[in-house]
Amino acid sequence: MRRFGTLSFGHYGPLGGGRQLSAADSMLQAIDLAQGMDDLGVNGAYFRVHHFARQQSSPMPLLAAIAARTSRIEVGTGVIDMRYENPLYLAEEAAAVDLLSSGRLALGVSRGSPETVVRGYEAFGYTGSQDPRGADLAREHFDLFLRAIDGEGLAERDPSSPFGTGATGLQRIEPHSPGLRSRVWWGAGNRDSAEWAGRTGVNLMSSTLLTEADGTPFDLLQAQQIDAFRAAWRAAGHAGEPRVSVSRSIFPITTAEDRLYFGGRQDGDQIGVIDGMRSTFGKTYAAEPDELVEQLKDDAAIASADTLMLTIPSQLGVEFNLRVVESFAKHVAPALGWEPTRA
Repeated sequence: MRRFGTLSFGHYGPLGGGRQLSAADSMLQAIDLAQGMDDLGVNGAYFRVHHFARQQSSPMPLLAAIAARTSRIEVGTGVIDMRYENPLYLAEEAAAVDLLSSGRLALGVSRGSPETVVRGYEAFGYTGSQDPRGADLAREHFDLFLRAIDGEGLAERDPSSPFGTGATGLQRIEPHSPGLRSRVWWGAGNRDSAEWAGRTGVNLMSSTLLTEADGTPFDLLQAQQIDAFRAAWRAAGHAGEPRVSVSRSIFPITTAEDRLYFGGRQDGDQIGVIDGMRSTFGKTYAAEPDELVEQLKDDAAIASADTLMLTIPSQLGVEFNLRVVESFAKHVAPALGWEPTRA
């Protein structure tokens, strides 16, 4: 693990006791937190995307705002649901944010996770899927998106247009950001999906759950998935080394308040059913820093990945979350191989 950042679910709504966190509060606090993390040298701020829910659903304006207020931190998604996306419009937006941030975009996309509605992507106008979960639609959209960011011509030029140059042939999407392809990630929840990402030549975001449940510990299942991804990348003949991220709930306990919130949160892997499939969910880590370091060193997937995303309780506010992140940066991350951006 050389890098770490935060993965925010961006929840807003009632907090209990008559308190309310609005959508505006959620986004503005995310910007403030990213600024604080940029000052600490944290490597990334990433956001989950969910539609029809009180969470982030249109992340590009937020990422652009964070990029404008920071200088080093990577801004990204984990992940955008490609079932809901116009691939060419997403290509335009992604290129714009990548250019505005000087190449700091880490665009995580995938088929997406279950939503609060039934086949919500059809309400967005994307119909015709033959898969009950819309996986075929997501792959089709992703293929066109990659062609667009690669600069492939996709629309016939009009030689008679007063806004053109009289040229003929196919025109690419604008703006175009060179190198954006190397900053695209696929979120995979199983080994087959990870291998597909390796063959396709994009980075891997390994999910917070895996649709496998054979009794193997979650971190070992995830490490096997990462190995399969890298093997597929090499077999496909792609140049360089791909990046790999994993997500974890990790809370260093350094104060009485930490113990109040997280002292009883240490648990093992969980088995559940999602999308009709038995799945393994990773455990929560919560301990004093020295103990936490030893536990995380034994996590095979964290050792294999280059980037660790900490899932944060964003509803608890900027000050609380920045303290959690700072505690991890000071007392835990250096022992795991972390390299802050300001280094």
